[in-house]
Parts: sequence; structure tokens; C-alpha cells
Amino acid sequence: MNYRFSDTIESFKSSAVREILKLTQGKSIISLAGGLPNEQYFPIEAVKDAFARVFDEGKQVLQYGLTEGFTPLREDIAKHLERKNIRVGIDEMLLTTGSQQAIDLLTRVYIDPGDIILVERPTYLAAIQIFQSRKANIISVDCDDEGMILSDLEAKIKRHNPKMIYVIPTFSNPSGKVWSLERRQGTLELCKRSNVLILEDDPYGELRFGGGEAMPSLFSLDEHPGGCVVYTSTFSKIVAPALRTGWIIGDPQLIVHMTRAKQAADLHSSSMDQQALHQLFLHFDLYGHIDLVRREYEGRMRQMVELLKQQDWPDTRWIEPKGGMFIWLEMPERINTEELLKLAVQEGVAFVPGVSFFATEPQYNTMRLNFTHTDSQQMIEGIERLNRAIRKVL
Repeated sequence: MNYRFSDTIESFKSSAVREILKLTQGKSIISLAGGLPNEQYFPIEAVKDAFARVFDEGKQVLQYGLTEGFTPLREDIAKHLERKNIRVGIDEMLLTTGSQQAIDLLTRVYIDPGDIILVERPTYLAAIQIFQSRKANIISVDCDDEGMILSDLEAKIKRHNPKMIYVIPTFSNPSGKVWSLERRQGTLELCKRSNVLILEDDPYGELRFGGGEAMPSLFSLDEHPGGCVVYTSTFSKIVAPALRTGWIIGDPQLIVHMTRAKQAADLHSSSMDQQALHQLFLHFDLYGHIDLVRREYEGRMRQMVELLKQQDWPDTRWIEPKGGMFIWLEMPERINTEELLKLAVQEGVAFVPGVSFFATEPQYNTMRLNFTHTDSQQMIEGIERLNRAIRKVL
């Protein structure tokens, strides 16, 4: 048959890492590439117990559920969000199949082909794919270590009249940055003044290292209902990705349209998984578990930072992250990390070239390293292998 595919398939491109790893099956590759939580800290026994409690409720646990999500879990999440000074009712919340579906659903109901979306430079590659699939016009805003540069944001709002901006202000993927309070407040003020919706993605906010107060979310700084911020997060990084449960909160008139879009997409996310998560809130020390994960990830981050400091790579820069899962490296401009990846795989190590994280004007001399998934010895060996590859191009 002569298949007549939609034009949108051009926006769905395979990861460079996945394609190269397909060619190297059977080889021993240490991956510093994936955005994977560490299986060692999945609360397996607690999850088993949670599902057992769910099935004790009877056969109805296998029935269809509400599109909006399991009501007791939405109530749990509302209480959970109070810790972040976010106060919402369940009518302002939709449960989704991971937070990535939340991004997709909001884009479906809010973005038309040709609409302008502003994003950080760099930003989450899957969000770029979603926006491209809606044929949005994506424009990058310049950033520094404290977040979006407000002068550039203001200029691009005036010039392009965007419909939405997409941001990850807390331990972002890929850069690991945390925005300053000034940048959060300034971004909110600029967007409210210009009637620009803010999609705040916060998958890593619980993975904060060290002490001190957490930075407030943009959502908590805004006025609700009727505010200009929509906030999404997930259980993938604090419980387990396989449960595929995220949430999005915002003004009820946005949530009701997203709920209708979700009905058309998949009717509802797994109600059984949602019920198990509710049981975890009731019978498991979730916040003690999060503290454990924070400590372990911070230790791994500090090890990777020390290993990077030991390398003699000229003109290479990174930020020591205050949370999250990634370290972002900028190398000398003459180095193309897509080409470097091929050499790295030959040495037995993988990373993500930075080019995939740029909506416009990509920097080919960048890479993202994940520090959460490899153990201590693997990390030492992985950085040694990466050093051997880099030495070939310096």
C-alpha cells in the first residue's frame, strides 16, 4: 500500500543515542545519557503492598475510572502541593499519563499552527517535539545561570506576541539550572502584562540538594484562579516511572478543555496505578523516601563533579547543579558532540549531544550527562572512557 502519512511525522525524530546504541548492541556501554532514576531506590516492597491493598477493595478496581483521575489521589496531590505553597482544589487538576501527556494535552487545546511559543535555550527535547507536531513557531529566549534573561524575554514578547512560554525553572532538563527569584517574578510580571500563558514543568523540583528553602514555583507566585501559569509534575522521579502518573493544575476553564481532549486521547490514565499511589500516600513514608533519594543523588552528583574537575579539558564549562539529575557541559566551539558521541560509543560510553535540546540556533559543542543511574565504579570508568574519546578531538 502507498501509505500517506501526516506531515507531523517529520517532527518525531529518533534520539541520536538510541540510533547509535542500536548499532552497538552486544557491546558493554556505560550510559551517562538517559534521564533515568536509579532502580536501586524504587520502593518495590511499598508498591507491592500498595497494589495488594488496592486489590483487597474488590473487582471494581479494574473498572473504568474518571477522566479527571482518581479523586482520592487528586486530594492527596492537593495536600502534597501545599508544601510548595500551592493551594488548589481538585477541579483545578487533571491526572495524566506522565507529565509529558500534560504538555501534549495543553498544546492540543491552546496552540494552533503558526502560534508562537517561547522556550528556554536549551530546553526539554520532547517538549520541542510536541510543539513542532502542532506546527507551532518555537523561538528560544537567551538564558544565563539564573534563568531566562528578562531583557531578551521582554524584547521577544514585544516582537513576536507569543501565545505561551514553556519553562523548567527548577533543576531544568538539560541544563540543571535553578532560576533566581528575581527571574521568576520578572517572567511572571512580563507574561501577565502581555497575556502570555506560562507552562511551568516541574518534574525535578523534589530532588533538591543541600539545605535551605526551596525556590517558589511560578504557579505559587501567581494569582489563582484566573492566573497565567499552568503547572505540571509527575511521580516518575519520586516513586517510579512505570506508574506513568503525572498531573497538571491550572484555571478550571483550561482543565475542562484538557479533560475533553484526554477523553478523546485515552479516556483516562491507569486508575489502578492511581489507586496504588493513593495507598502509598496513606501507608508509606513518601517524604522519607524522597529524602533518601535526594541524599543518594546528591552524592552521585558530587562524585561526577569531582571527576570532571580532574579532567584536563580546556575551555570546558559546567554548572554544579543544586538538584535534579543532569550536568550540562559546554566544550570548546570546535568540538561537535554529535561526532564526539560516535567516538565515545567506540570507547564504551554514551551521553546525549546537546544539539537536540535547542529549538533554534543549536550549540553543537554541548552535552548532557546523567549522574543518577550509574553506580560509583561505573561513573569512574565512564568518565575515563569519555576522557579517552575527548582526547581524540582536542
